[in-house]
Amino acid sequence: MTDNTPSPITATVPPTQPASRAFADLPLSPAQLAVLQQLEYFEMTPIQAASLPLALAGHDLIAQAKTGSGKTAAFGLPLLARLNPRHFGVQAMVLCPTRELAEQVSQEIRRLARAQDNIKILALCGGAPMRAQITSLEHGAHIVVGTPGRLMDHIERGSLKLDGLNTLVLDEADRMLDMGFFDDISWVASRCPPGRQTLLFSATYPDGIAKLAAEFLRNPQEVKLTEAHEADKIRQRFYEITPEQRLTAVGMLLRHYRPTSTLAFCNTRQQCKALFEQLRSEGFHVLTLHGELEQHERDQVLIRFANRSCSVLVATDVAARGLDIAQLEAVINVDITPDPEVHIHRVGRTGRADQDGWALSLVGPADQKKIVGIAQLGNFKPEWHKLDSLVAEDEAPLLPPMSTLQILGGKKDKIRPGDVLGALTGEAGYTREQIGKINVTEQTTYVAVDRNIAGEATRKLGAGKIKGKTVKVRRL
Repeated sequence: MTDNTPSPITATVPPTQPASRAFADLPLSPAQLAVLQQLEYFEMTPIQAASLPLALAGHDLIAQAKTGSGKTAAFGLPLLARLNPRHFGVQAMVLCPTRELAEQVSQEIRRLARAQDNIKILALCGGAPMRAQITSLEHGAHIVVGTPGRLMDHIERGSLKLDGLNTLVLDEADRMLDMGFFDDISWVASRCPPGRQTLLFSATYPDGIAKLAAEFLRNPQEVKLTEAHEADKIRQRFYEITPEQRLTAVGMLLRHYRPTSTLAFCNTRQQCKALFEQLRSEGFHVLTLHGELEQHERDQVLIRFANRSCSVLVATDVAARGLDIAQLEAVINVDITPDPEVHIHRVGRTGRADQDGWALSLVGPADQKKIVGIAQLGNFKPEWHKLDSLVAEDEAPLLPPMSTLQILGGKKDKIRPGDVLGALTGEAGYTREQIGKINVTEQTTYVAVDRNIAGEATRKLGAGKIKGKTVKVRRL
């Protein structure tokens, strides 16, 4: 559906304003309204008030809302309203990033569905026996809720038929993209009838969301809750230094603030290399981006930094172009850029979504005039500090929380993120919380795991099987 370019209409709802609309204002059946009363749904939350009228009117929807905002009812009520209980075929499908969320969503929809007799809702997730799920589907289901990999398996086997589907929901879409499920989502969506309604819910709005919307939503309406946050989520501090202190000052900042993930900007490739060597000699987990890297090397660096297996990424503005990393706690301007707009762009990499962030700048005598221009453009008064104010209160090494395992095998071997997740949470016995991002490239797969289990996970994956085959695994 790439010819349907999204033209969203944004409904902005201040979070401080209490939900004032009653469910009775919506075109819901008396029986459904009675169930909502029984469940103590007395008034709509902001996301429900903004999205339900649009979704119930049949529009495709992009809704930005955090977990706990009442979004399950925001998509559950519209899909139930379109349901024909007498037709025992799958009419609605909800994709979730994890088994735990899929089970929560299916339970909540069951509660909302009490108004209609004999509505069958199935949770289809990896880690559960396939045969039992196939048998349940053979007996008929109205709604399926599941993870992308397991839903794909059922569609490929023919056990899940989507010809009667009228509603597709992508729940926590940003988290699914973060876990590497873009291709899986696209595959599933492409198997759904083109005339369906699609409802996409996401806490944040990364580039992948716009790409999904352009590909699979039809003229979607957009609902975005304005977030309540401090006026300035990015806390800028400027440190006066001498030219000789510039490289060693970076380690001092890192030991004082102890950010989990830091992007350090240098003006030249030579400075990047010098800082990389300096930080590595001080024991930091550091990587660098520069123009001499081959594309596969660049991809690997970005994957390791984005999955929190590396504490510091050193880069020039050119090398970091287009880089958007979630949960970036700090930006360090090792060199002050001569262009004030570039400075604003650099510091804007941190403090995304609900996060606060530090923007720390090292200012030598020759940089003072540049700071004047930066402050004027950003309309702020610089907060100045001395290097000797930095104290390393914790002397423990600054270790990234995750470690990356490289698996020899990728898309060409038909490996999917769900296969790797299943191997680690199934046979290997780890929890979903111990597994981070999974990136599947053409020939290689990268999976982030909790640093404390990395060695053992490498051995277990190497001794086990993925897609029925033994794979080679190494820790980067």
